[in-house]
Amino acid sequence: MFAEERKDKIIEILNETGKVVVKELSQKFDVTEDCIRKDLKSLEKHEILKRTYGGAVLLRKTLLKNDMFNRKNVSLEAKRKIAEKAFDMIQPRETIFLDISSTNIILAQKIAASNKKLTVISNMVDVVSAFSNCEHVEVIGIGGIFHKELNGFIGSTAIESISKYRVHKAFVGSCGVNMYDMSITTFDVEDGNTKRMIMNVGKKIYIVMETRKFYLDGTYKFADLYEIDGIILDEAPEEKINSTLNEMSVDII
Repeated sequence: MFAEERKDKIIEILNETGKVVVKELSQKFDVTEDCIRKDLKSLEKHEILKRTYGGAVLLRKTLLKNDMFNRKNVSLEAKRKIAEKAFDMIQPRETIFLDISSTNIILAQKIAASNKKLTVISNMVDVVSAFSNCEHVEVIGIGGIFHKELNGFIGSTAIESISKYRVHKAFVGSCGVNMYDMSITTFDVEDGNTKRMIMNVGKKIYIVMETRKFYLDGTYKFADLYEIDGIILDEAPEEKINSTLNEMSVDII
């Protein structure tokens, strides 16, 4: 086995278990422990793992705060796949909530271009504006404190307004999901508290996010995995993640 193939296998093991042991890898790949240490050192340089005594652990990245203008143009193909799946789940005449999320902008545009009669509630300016020339969708905009970086409304006024509604499905954005402590995160405290209320008013709660965010974290936890009904992804996650979510009765879509 070539070194690069071995490193790929090491990454697979890390993604499944969160850690590796030098001695076990040495036996598994039938190479010296020094050889494995060199592999781990190389992977550490690429910020994939952090070496520990006798092994290494998966290095989770805490994302830097990024405004919505920049986020809208990242991973567009993945977001289109997610939006397509979400769109197929929405039934005519339902009331849905579209949270502040760059993926939800694409979902809103897809709904506007369709003929599905819906009621859409949102606290995001981009989502509301997507329906400006749309007659088949009733749009309810949520006000509050305007957050320029998110291009949406959050905080106590928004939370109070959201609390008065009940929706069939809520599609909630996230910066990351941590399978080790089962947390769902975002960047901003008030954004997190607003997402919390959106979850409270939804009969079904779905997180919309790219699969890569299983290895990323925001800075504020707003929910636990057991509180949601499903996660809508662009591609299937690692088998370990898949089995854990199935055990928790969280649908993978």
